[in-house]
Amino acid sequence: MPDPSSPESDVILIGAGIMSATLGVFLRELEPSLKIEMFETLEGAGLESSDSWNNAGTGHAANCELNYTPERADGSIDISKALAINVEFELSRQLWSYIVKKGSIKDPRSFIHPVPHMSFVWGDENVSFLRKRFKAIGSHPCYHGMEYTEDRKQIADWAPLVMEGRTGDDPVAATRIITGSDVDYGSLTNHFVGHLSALPGFDVHYLSRVTDLARENDGCWRVEVEDAKSGYRRSATTKFVFIGAGGGALPLLQKSGIPEGKGYAGFPVGGIWLRCDDPTINKRHHAKVYGKAPHGSPPMSVPHLDTRVIGGQHSLLFGPYAGFSTRFLKHGSLLDLVESVRPANVKPLLSVARDNIDLTEYLIEQVLQSESERLAALDAYYPNARSDDWRLQVAGQRVETIKPNVKRGGLLELGTELVAAADRSLVALLGASPGASTAAFIAISVLEKCFPDELTAAGWLPKLKEIIPSYGVSLADDADLLRHVRADTAAVLKVENI
Repeated sequence: MPDPSSPESDVILIGAGIMSATLGVFLRELEPSLKIEMFETLEGAGLESSDSWNNAGTGHAANCELNYTPERADGSIDISKALAINVEFELSRQLWSYIVKKGSIKDPRSFIHPVPHMSFVWGDENVSFLRKRFKAIGSHPCYHGMEYTEDRKQIADWAPLVMEGRTGDDPVAATRIITGSDVDYGSLTNHFVGHLSALPGFDVHYLSRVTDLARENDGCWRVEVEDAKSGYRRSATTKFVFIGAGGGALPLLQKSGIPEGKGYAGFPVGGIWLRCDDPTINKRHHAKVYGKAPHGSPPMSVPHLDTRVIGGQHSLLFGPYAGFSTRFLKHGSLLDLVESVRPANVKPLLSVARDNIDLTEYLIEQVLQSESERLAALDAYYPNARSDDWRLQVAGQRVETIKPNVKRGGLLELGTELVAAADRSLVALLGASPGASTAAFIAISVLEKCFPDELTAAGWLPKLKEIIPSYGVSLADDADLLRHVRADTAAVLKVENI
């Protein structure tokens, strides 16, 4: 029998998705002696939100997503969020390049491909917005190489399917940046878990559902685990817990009982794609073309005609169309939402429902959409689309974070948030967009929040700067370093650079 006062591992990662895998890679590179265990309910890594068919976040650097550059009341464009996401994505590229250079990923084309990113709009108001956006963002070093045009022939050259068959004389406009990419996060997750599994002191347990967490008298955590097939139960003890279970993170945060998680709730949003696998169509569209989101829609519902490369196969996706389910995970229970309600989060839930009636109405409309209505939405981006070429692809679930707020009762946070225990022994990742594309930034935030004593010049800091050469410097403020880092990672990852 092991000594109950000695934890069986240093770190437990709950969930085998891109978030846990990324944090695991950082921790093992920084401290090779760490004993790490990973628990996953499903039969493999990256099968829930990180799976590429479930994941709308496929290389987002805020190049083309117009919801990240809102228009202020005075008509100017706020680019601050776009810049933040752009440099966060650069952190991910540096981590991936480091792992490729180590030889742990033999071919970067197994998970990343160069794909131009475009924004496309029509109508006087939207064209005016995109023109102002380009003026505000196009001159920034983070968006070096971005092009803007209102010329129909130029847009047709960039994205033929978008313009063919487009009638009427509505003004149109587009931006394009060729340094964009498409990322298969399911493949990348498996690369990372494979890399970790080849190292001593790391164990991944599939079909292992974490059912409860309890703090021991010595400050360690006891994690209760159930075999998803046999029902056999066991427990594991650890010094540190990362709850990176996607939509399943909120219930586990609640079970941990840490006061920092009191009052948090979740709002699940589903998604559906239209998918085309016809190579004669797909070879004529090589871009991620994003438009403007309908009023009241969540960020994950920004419409886009999207080149995807998954398992080496090129597909074309359009959507996503939002949906509603009470499940917190695609493979979850219909009771997830109900079972997450606590006395402490009733007020935040009701407050968010009161303040987001337009979102509720939008989701109802989306759920009730007919096939012809979905195709009509596609027609706006691909006028010559034929229904026979497309089929439905159910995407994953996202659980948007509802957090308590003194003034308003509760706020719906359309992003990601880390909720950590005061003693830094446990942290949960809540939320979704932009999610996977900023996994390295999130993992570094965990390190800064929970391991400050180790992240010093005498400890982990030199190695972290080897992995992330730009660490400690804002690439948005250092154009020379930005150019250097992008050139280096582009060469390693085999993507475009300007």
